[in-house]
Amino acid sequence: MASSRNSRSPDLPNALIAALRAACVRHGLPGTRVVVGLSGGRDSVVLLHGLVTLRGELGIALSAHHVHHGLSPNADAWAAFCADLCARLDVVFSCDRVAVARDSGEGIEAAARSVRHASLAARDADWVALAHHRGDQAETMLHNLLRGAGVRGLAGMPVERAAAGGRARLVRPLLDVPRATIDAYLARHALDWIEDESNRDAGYTRNWLRGAVMPLLAQRYPQADVAFARSAAQAAEAQHLLDTLAAIDHAACAPAGRVRLDALRTLDASRARNVLRHLLHEAGERMPDAARLHELQRQLATVSNDSDFAFALEAIELRTYAGELHLLPCASGPQPGWHGGPRMPWSGETHLDWPGGRVSFGKSVGSGFAAEHIAGRTCHLAARRGGEHIKPDARRPRRSLKHWFQDIGIPPWERERLPVLWCGDDVVWVPCIGIDVAYQCGEGAAGWEPAWEPGR
Repeated sequence: MASSRNSRSPDLPNALIAALRAACVRHGLPGTRVVVGLSGGRDSVVLLHGLVTLRGELGIALSAHHVHHGLSPNADAWAAFCADLCARLDVVFSCDRVAVARDSGEGIEAAARSVRHASLAARDADWVALAHHRGDQAETMLHNLLRGAGVRGLAGMPVERAAAGGRARLVRPLLDVPRATIDAYLARHALDWIEDESNRDAGYTRNWLRGAVMPLLAQRYPQADVAFARSAAQAAEAQHLLDTLAAIDHAACAPAGRVRLDALRTLDASRARNVLRHLLHEAGERMPDAARLHELQRQLATVSNDSDFAFALEAIELRTYAGELHLLPCASGPQPGWHGGPRMPWSGETHLDWPGGRVSFGKSVGSGFAAEHIAGRTCHLAARRGGEHIKPDARRPRRSLKHWFQDIGIPPWERERLPVLWCGDDVVWVPCIGIDVAYQCGEGAAGWEPAWEPGR
């Protein structure tokens, strides 16, 4: 009877290789460069060993990368274990020592995950393979449910997505594989792994879910992880539909590329919130809680076109100008004092760095500002002070910079950061407006052509 039962039991190690092969083919990994995120734990060891088994068949250029967080006294030993494993498996190995901010406000687990993903995304590869399995997906969904997450959170971890900050894509080829299959693979191949002592700390919600809640659920519902994974897949499909609707509504609300408040207000409340979630997600902002999102929506519903509106979140700030919504990165670190500084002398350099970009100066003939008009005089870049006037067109009257900026739609927060070229107390050139007629270069005369290059 025992022999009969064994003959009918599933061959879990071979099942893992079959599932891994199918996932690799499905997501287009054959013939590409794949780097495995190797922690040294059981799951990443199995993923690496399985890909080593398949790399010849699939034509994969395989490597492994370990992120040394320095959070454990055993971190050096873990890195050494991973290096030795890769040497034995003939896999190219790299290790990156990173610093994890303990006071970031997002929690030590999230902070470590952020730097780990950034390190992996920086690898020279087409794919970053992570070893999350079906049990991890169930824990993620349950964790997000307890946090009150929306549909995106209930979708859990995607099988595939772009790796933030890099050209590679992230893939989780074991996401449909149960923990038992991984354990059977470890036993079949007599593989060693390392155990992170923090995994036993029930103070971390994920560890508590894994060690206390999931086993209890499995006693009553043996297929609980399957059910959670199925629900996560359904939530992911629902999120895809919401994203599609948000893209349609976004396009309708932003005919010129930026969301118009009057168009946003024509949507019913739930669709408007869906557009806002879409905008925040695309901007990389962590989703605010429901109360904060409703407050943002309430304020946007009543703000006037000429009011000075600003709504700060964690990574971005939302502002409005001329009836349009702007998403700006929140300033970090000391900011320059725009009024009264900075002041940068210019005496013929090809470029000057300026906060947020640089100004280049190219020699010209018959265009730009005339070299003879500034000869022997002191020129410098500085921010506007307020009340300046300029006349870039001889056919039009001299007007204040404020009026010019209003005409061309430059928001107030951008105006004060633009570099202005001065010659003594005269305004010579302003980006987006032009060169004052008193300094413009005549036909055939030697000149300088200035250009503002933001974001350098």
